[in-house]
Amino acid sequence: MALHVMEEANRCLGCKKPRCQEGCPIHTNIPEVIRLLKAGKLNDAGKMLFENNPLTTVCALVCNHEKQCEGHCVRGIKESPVHFSVIESYISTTYANQMVKGPAPANGRRAAVIGAGPAGLTIAIILARYGYKVTIFDSRDKIGGVLRYGIPDFRLPDAVLDDFAYRHLELKEIQFRPNTYIGSAITIDDIFRDGYQSIFVGSGLWRPNKLHIRGESLGNVTYAINYLASPSAFRLGERILVIGTGNSAMDCARTAVRQGARYVACVNLTDTITASQYESSYAKLEGVDFIMNKCTVEIRDDGVVLADSRVDENGKIVPIPGTEKVYPCTGVIIAVSQGAESNLVTTTKGIDTGRSGLLTVDADGHTSRPGVFAAGDAASGARTVVEAVANGKRVAEAMHAYMQSLPMPTLTDYPEAPVVETVDAAAQAEQVI
Repeated sequence: MALHVMEEANRCLGCKKPRCQEGCPIHTNIPEVIRLLKAGKLNDAGKMLFENNPLTTVCALVCNHEKQCEGHCVRGIKESPVHFSVIESYISTTYANQMVKGPAPANGRRAAVIGAGPAGLTIAIILARYGYKVTIFDSRDKIGGVLRYGIPDFRLPDAVLDDFAYRHLELKEIQFRPNTYIGSAITIDDIFRDGYQSIFVGSGLWRPNKLHIRGESLGNVTYAINYLASPSAFRLGERILVIGTGNSAMDCARTAVRQGARYVACVNLTDTITASQYESSYAKLEGVDFIMNKCTVEIRDDGVVLADSRVDENGKIVPIPGTEKVYPCTGVIIAVSQGAESNLVTTTKGIDTGRSGLLTVDADGHTSRPGVFAAGDAASGARTVVEAVANGKRVAEAMHAYMQSLPMPTLTDYPEAPVVETVDAAAQAEQVI
């Protein structure tokens, strides 16, 4: 492994104008990281990676490198690019095992993060570095959001996220409140009431988009976001059709193969696969078939009715009448993206949303309600992990500036809090006995 990493590092030209860094949404200083590694300063390289990107161990595995850093590499013009993903993964995972630094000195202020996805985790870590007491609220039982419940373990092992939780959350004393859905028992108003000066909303996109066709409620049908969260819970049989060809569809198809399906095919409206070449090539290698230029007309117990597709005069893709055909299958996975949940917004006054339900924000993540910020999927729709991290970094700085503009919280800020007598439980127990 080390020899392979150094071989890749030695291929780096150290460009004065690094296109690889320009292609990275978070602008990782790739030439300097590689220079430090080659100089035997692995810890310095690791520190640089984590200071720039708290989720570097994750991004090294799941980033779309072929369109970002590696896709912009000068060497890639005539030959294979420098595979920085391999270098980043080696440095970050090696250095992570040595990260034992505790929390920063407390600054006396609280901040809340709703959603433990990539944007929320980034913001929590950056604010903790400034000394804020941070609490992360999430409706799931573990951190990660889409990283854990939307990306298969063979692409991003849970162990990476578990180690991240220890190195970044526990050591920095960031509190995590699992299985807590904001918008039901607890609202944003409740959080402000309890002394949090700023709240970040990064609840992600967990409402699957529908096809709006007959058969969508049948027992052999599920949605990608639900399937990927717990694939072993579904019994879809040995012949599965996946509707869609995005990265999530590739994850579903490859997961279905690992769950024992004998035949898996992805269906697409056009002749272009929307997933990255990297992901689609792995799917093809593992035997996934592709059915192109087809509209999904109806889902049945024994299969899916597909029809040839065409573009009408309004630019909409529609089925061609008379071309319908039943494609036999035992199960169907619908992978046509996700939308935003609405409970959090409907239980909170003063937060504006767009037509799609996404939160309306400015360039720094401010929503229409003072003190409430948003970024990531909840504000911009589905994006890559590294884009969520980049947005999170920007919003974290905006939250820090906002809270620093406020007076320090005092007990008089909460006059409704009653004064209560402290009870010595041990002494009381002796009296009872």
